[in-house]
Amino acid sequence: MSESTVLVLGSDPPPKLDRLTGRARLVYADDETLAAQLPAADVVLAWDFTSDAIRDAWPGSGPRPVWVHTASAGVDRLMCPELIADTTLVTNARGVFEQPIAEYVAGLVIAMAKDFYGSWELQRQRRWRHRETLRVAGSRAVVVGAGPIGRAIGRTLLALGVRVELVGRRERTDDPDFGRVHPSAALNGLLGTADWVVCAAPLTEETRGMFDRAAFGRMRQRARFINVGRGPLVVEDDLVAALREWRIAAAALDVFEHEPLTADSPLWDVPHLIVSPHMSGDTLGWRDALAEQFADNFDRWAAGEPLANVVDKRLGYVPGS
Repeated sequence: MSESTVLVLGSDPPPKLDRLTGRARLVYADDETLAAQLPAADVVLAWDFTSDAIRDAWPGSGPRPVWVHTASAGVDRLMCPELIADTTLVTNARGVFEQPIAEYVAGLVIAMAKDFYGSWELQRQRRWRHRETLRVAGSRAVVVGAGPIGRAIGRTLLALGVRVELVGRRERTDDPDFGRVHPSAALNGLLGTADWVVCAAPLTEETRGMFDRAAFGRMRQRARFINVGRGPLVVEDDLVAALREWRIAAAALDVFEHEPLTADSPLWDVPHLIVSPHMSGDTLGWRDALAEQFADNFDRWAAGEPLANVVDKRLGYVPGS
C-alpha cells in the first residue's frame, strides 16, 4: 500500500516507530492543531492519552481517520457520539499495564496492612513505638472490574492469600481463576464484606460516580479503598467525607476527577489518604512497550489483517477481555 498518514497527538514523540519508515508519514499535533489535521489522517495515535482533543474535534461529517489507537487502557477520553456511530476502528493498549498496576495495588495493600507510612513517620520523629499490624493472608478483597487489569489485580492478591471476589458487568459461574464473577448488581451486597475494595472498572455512563456516599456507607469501618481505574468513578467529596468522619479506615487514589491535581487541592491533606500521580502502570520502559504495540498493530493494518485490541465503542472496552 502507499504511504499512509499517521497523526500523532502529543508533544512527546513516541520512541521506536522507525519500523513505519517508508510506509507511514508521521505528523504531529497538539490540542490546538488536531482538528485541522484530522481529515487528512488515515490513522491517529493518541500518544497523549490524557487529552480530550480527539473527542472534542472529531468531525461530524466528511473525511476522517479509519483507525484510532490510544496508548492507554481506557478509551473514555476519545468517545463522542460521532466516533461511536461511524465505522472508525478504535484500539487500546491492553496488555501493557495489567501486571504493573496489579503489583502497585498489591504494594498498597501490604503498605496499608503493615503501616509502612506510620513507620516512616515515626522514624522521621526518631520515636520507637511498637505496634501490631494486619495480616494480609486471609483478608478479603472486592475487585470491581473484570477486565484484564482487574483480573491481574485479583490474581496477584490471590497469590498473597487474599480471598478475592471479582465484580464484572455480567455474572459468570465458571471462571478459571476466581470460580465466579459477580454481576455489577451484586456490588452493594459485597461491599460490606471486604477489607479491601479495589476499583479497576472502565469509565462509562453506568459506572461514573459509582463510588459515592452510599457506597462508602456500605463498607466496613476498617475497609481500605483503592482506585486505579478512572477518577470520575469516585465522587471525591464523598470519599473525603468518609475518611474525615472515619467511616472507612484509609484510601489510595492514583486517578482523579481533574488531573494533574492542583497544589491547592484539599485531597493532599486528607487523613489516611495516599495520593499518587496516575503512575500505577508506568514502569521503566513503558513508553517503548506502548510504541512497539502500536507498531505491531500498524503491521496488521498495513497487511489488511484484523487489528488487536479492538474496542466495542458502545461498551467502552475490548469485549471478552
